[in-house]
Amino acid sequence: MNPTALQFLVLAIAAEVAGTPGLKASAGFGRIGPSMLAVLRYALAFYFLAQSLKYIPLGVAYAIWSGLGSVGSVLLGLLIWKEILGPVHILGIALIVVDVVLNVVPST
Repeated sequence: MNPTALQFLVLAIAAEVAGTPGLKASAGFGRIGPSMLAVLRYALAFYFLAQSLKYIPLGVAYAIWSGLGSVGSVLLGLLIWKEILGPVHILGIALIVVDVVLNVVPST
C-alpha cells in the first residue's frame, strides 16, 4: 500500500468518525447545524475513500474504512455519550477488528 493510499484512507476514516457525532446530535436531522456538519463530514469521507480506491482494492479499502470507522464511532459513544457495552457488543467489535486485520495481512 503506497503512502498516498494510506493517507487517503486515514482521512476517510477520520472524516467518517468525525461525522458520526453530528448524526447523533442532529436528532434525526431535526437540527440543522449538526445535520450539516454530519453531511459535510460524510461527504469528505466518501471523497477520500474514493481517492484511496485508486490504489487499494475495493474489498480491502472498504473493510478497513468501515471496520475502523465503526470502532472509532463506538469509542466516541463510550467517551462522549457514556454508552455501555455488553459482552455481545465487545465480541462484535473484536470480530470487526479481526476482519480488518485479515484484510490488511497479505495472503500467502
